[in-house]
Amino acid sequence: MRSAAIGDRTLLPISAVVPTRDRASVLERTFVSLAALEEQPTEAVVVDASDGQATAELCRRPPRGLRTHLNYLRAEEPGAAAQRNQGVAAATQPAILFHDDDILFEPDCVIRLWEAVSADPTLGGVNAMITNESYRRPGRASRWLFRFLRGHAEDSYGGLCLGPGLNLLPDDSADLPPVVSVEWLSTGCTLYWRRVLPDPPFDSFFQGYSLGEDLALSLTVRRDWALANVRSARILHDCQPGDHKADRVALERMTILNRYFIMRRLLSRHGFGDHLKFAVWQAFDVAGQIRHEPRVAPRVLWGAAIAAARIATGSALEPRDNGVRR
Repeated sequence: MRSAAIGDRTLLPISAVVPTRDRASVLERTFVSLAALEEQPTEAVVVDASDGQATAELCRRPPRGLRTHLNYLRAEEPGAAAQRNQGVAAATQPAILFHDDDILFEPDCVIRLWEAVSADPTLGGVNAMITNESYRRPGRASRWLFRFLRGHAEDSYGGLCLGPGLNLLPDDSADLPPVVSVEWLSTGCTLYWRRVLPDPPFDSFFQGYSLGEDLALSLTVRRDWALANVRSARILHDCQPGDHKADRVALERMTILNRYFIMRRLLSRHGFGDHLKFAVWQAFDVAGQIRHEPRVAPRVLWGAAIAAARIATGSALEPRDNGVRR
């Protein structure tokens, strides 16, 4: 695949797709870090659900050094998954780079993703290492849980999808090779060949913040293609507050229902043992949240109860509002 050279710099045949909402200053930092790269995507499709015009103005006046063409679109439907689907539909390049609006690219990040996915014809997608959010070795209780969900012990659970859809961040151990096979990819900074993506890439079940839509997409692609984490392509997640983090009832409800959808529809796990593993993991997760933040216990438990009621009544997989605003 040819790249366009501009001076001593290169535009890669990549369309970045960036959903955003009311975070122009955060997005500007992301674009400043992208502008510092020698190799940049040919275009970035910015799908904006903002109430104001600050993001549109940013795209009209991009940071110095950003050679990537900014294609600004107003969101037809707010929500991370819906906005990404809209962005992919408008993209013009053969490779799609999904990235969040609050990441900071480290040097050579995009070219290393591009080189990795281009070098191996079995790869459908690759993602960057999030330097401040990587896999941590589990403690004794977590090791027992992971073995129970996996069905057997692993030397490392980094980058794996366990049991009913528990997805763990990739391992960044120094003894690993630069490109490591994984079972799922985050949309924080992930490069896919466009030809391997379903149409549309994200299921309409995922609404609002759309937690788990990246796992759902990567599990779909992985049916036919390998996935990998590129440890030498690195980003920092400049994590910002949002509505989805404040509404703990909606967040917990969405977390459980979206994982249940993934377990049933994408992993095709319907048996008693699968539901038992799902229940054990969710109880473990809820207990961990309450232990670390006792004050959120009532809201987390109420959100879990709403989700459990939906599952018990058989309505958990219905396409209704199951998210919070991004």
